[in-house]
Amino acid sequence: MHKSIKNITNSSLITEDRNCIMWLDKQVAKSVLYVSIGSLASIAEREVTEIAWGLVNSNQHFLWVIRSGSITGSDLKLVFHEKSLKEAIDKRGYIMEWAPQKEVLGHFAIGGFWSHCGWNSTLESICEGVPLICRPCFGDQNVNSRYVSYVWKVGIVLENELERGEIERVVRKLMVSDEGEEIRQRAMDFKLEIENSVAENGTSYKCLDALVKFLLSL
Repeated sequence: MHKSIKNITNSSLITEDRNCIMWLDKQVAKSVLYVSIGSLASIAEREVTEIAWGLVNSNQHFLWVIRSGSITGSDLKLVFHEKSLKEAIDKRGYIMEWAPQKEVLGHFAIGGFWSHCGWNSTLESICEGVPLICRPCFGDQNVNSRYVSYVWKVGIVLENELERGEIERVVRKLMVSDEGEEIRQRAMDFKLEIENSVAENGTSYKCLDALVKFLLSL
């Protein structure tokens, strides 16, 4: 459905920051890591700080969604009060409250997606050929992340406690290593398979067409 329906009305209750697209336009192809934990999960202040330093120390550019109220017991200004961290983020990153996610994932500058692996985000990423760093929070996200990493092999699971050194290692592994390039190529192969399946006479096209004909026959 993500590929079949071209124009889907935005249903988010949070205002999207479209300035991020202009920021992405200035970046190198496949050089930016998009980071978002979805619309429900919250994260502790200490974890936000570790993520921030891990992203900064990876030397990769990043586009990071931090929803208002999603930092447990704190807010963004308090977390990023340290001058050296704020300056480092300003140099390499763009932080916003909400992003036009499908457009972001389809942008040429995006080279990876740090995701909670909710089903919609997982599908949107795979449909655009973007490999994932999986950090599930609850529910089906754990199963989705296992499929992404160990079955489909289009992502890497970030496990255990969030720690800046491990975050840096995983980000660099996905974004700049030979193994990361192999993962990215598999993600692109998946994208092509999906596009072929929803094209006329593709497998998904035929299944949906058969369902419509069946419903019309009742």
